[in-house]
Amino acid sequence: MVVSGCIAMDDNSVSENGIAQPVDFSITVVDVLKATGGILISGSESAVFEAVGIDSRTILSGNLFVAIQGEHHDGHAFIPGVIQQGIRGVVVNQAKTEELRGKRWSDEGVTWVAVDDTIRALGDLAAYQRRRYEGRVIGITGSNGKTTTRRMTAAIFGRYFETLASRGNYNNEIGLPLTILGLKPDHQWMVLELGMNHFGEIRRLSRICRPDIGIITSIAPCHLEGVGSIDGVVRAKAEILENIPSGGTVILNRDDPHLVQLGKKTDTNVLFFGESREADIRAHSIYETGEEIRFTLELPDSQALVRLHATGRFMVSNALAAASAGHLAGLSGDEIQAGLLRFRPVTSRMNVIPTERGMTIIDDTYNANPGSMAAAINTLVTLAGNNRSILVVGDMLELGEETDRLHRQVGELAGQAGIIQLYATGPHAGLVAEGARAGGMHKNQVITGEKEAIITDLKKQLKTGDRVLVKGSRGSAMEEIVEPIKEWASGRKDEA
Repeated sequence: MVVSGCIAMDDNSVSENGIAQPVDFSITVVDVLKATGGILISGSESAVFEAVGIDSRTILSGNLFVAIQGEHHDGHAFIPGVIQQGIRGVVVNQAKTEELRGKRWSDEGVTWVAVDDTIRALGDLAAYQRRRYEGRVIGITGSNGKTTTRRMTAAIFGRYFETLASRGNYNNEIGLPLTILGLKPDHQWMVLELGMNHFGEIRRLSRICRPDIGIITSIAPCHLEGVGSIDGVVRAKAEILENIPSGGTVILNRDDPHLVQLGKKTDTNVLFFGESREADIRAHSIYETGEEIRFTLELPDSQALVRLHATGRFMVSNALAAASAGHLAGLSGDEIQAGLLRFRPVTSRMNVIPTERGMTIIDDTYNANPGSMAAAINTLVTLAGNNRSILVVGDMLELGEETDRLHRQVGELAGQAGIIQLYATGPHAGLVAEGARAGGMHKNQVITGEKEAIITDLKKQLKTGDRVLVKGSRGSAMEEIVEPIKEWASGRKDEA
């Protein structure tokens, strides 16, 4: 079903004379108690805070400090320091109150609120602010492409609207609330990324942000330790549908069979994007160069020639998802393409780096799963053309019982794609090598080992014109290979 036209603002966002009435996003102690169900231990209910923070290094005087208790750091330990910095409001875990009671902060004018769980309280505060917000929200999830899609969407919307967007990896139960808590009165749209590694996470995040437009970019076997199977991935991502309000829309990938089936089952309005002729928003006449991608964007009511400063055909899918959101906001094809022209890839995501020695390094070390590995291999072969293609891979994480099979599969794909040389590092390197040989690579074309050994061999083997792709999950830290090779290939280090 094609959903066209602009999503209007609520009637209560304008006064009788038609002038928009901005919401004051400062937060009172009463607001904190109402949002979190917390208990006022000391201080005044009349206290007002300009913003909410969790980082003692960056929090500003006038903010409310929420003491997050994480795996590596406990924010409660930093409370004395932030009070010395001028903070006059703190939210703490109830279990810590006895330990902290002797600090006598009330004597210093500090308001102290206790809650059952400060991480949950942070989300509850964000949900409270979301309910006060009169603009519109786009929530983006998916196995692959969600960060790029979020950045493309922000590039489009930021050209025409006051837009607040997630930064970096702010896509979890801490990062997403922090983004929302950065709302200003003039923001018209929020563009938020929703990540997950277990059931219930997308449900919680979408309950906090209540997206008017939801986007699911793709479904691939990732986070299988938490959700068990590809069907589990579908169910986990589909949790976003539970919190799209009546009249909202979910944007789905028509080229992904899992999402086609999901679109048939949901009662939510659906807008499909893809290269398929059945898609509502589609791309055709796709042309790739080493520096950009061009395609014709077909909307229900217009079309435009789009240029992307990016590499990899999969980028077209991300652009179509972002374009679909733009279409729902009432933007024309020309307006959407002007926004997409502003997009630049994020560091370590398919960054193509020419070097002085004539080799090209493709840095895609931000993360990896089987779907993104397959897309990256295809991109490497396309960019290499008649030049040599070299693949350097690290482990893919959180694949559960499918770990062995999926690492063999990556190696097999590399072998079938005609990669000239494969390097693999990490505990599962042997499985990748096994798959590569099964895919047709000679044993001399496959090298496994520690990163230092791979770096040394690359410096001996690389030639002018070579295209080298480096990729692995974030935990594999494959940038430790990219940086020394980049320095060497750029002539800054002359050792062999």
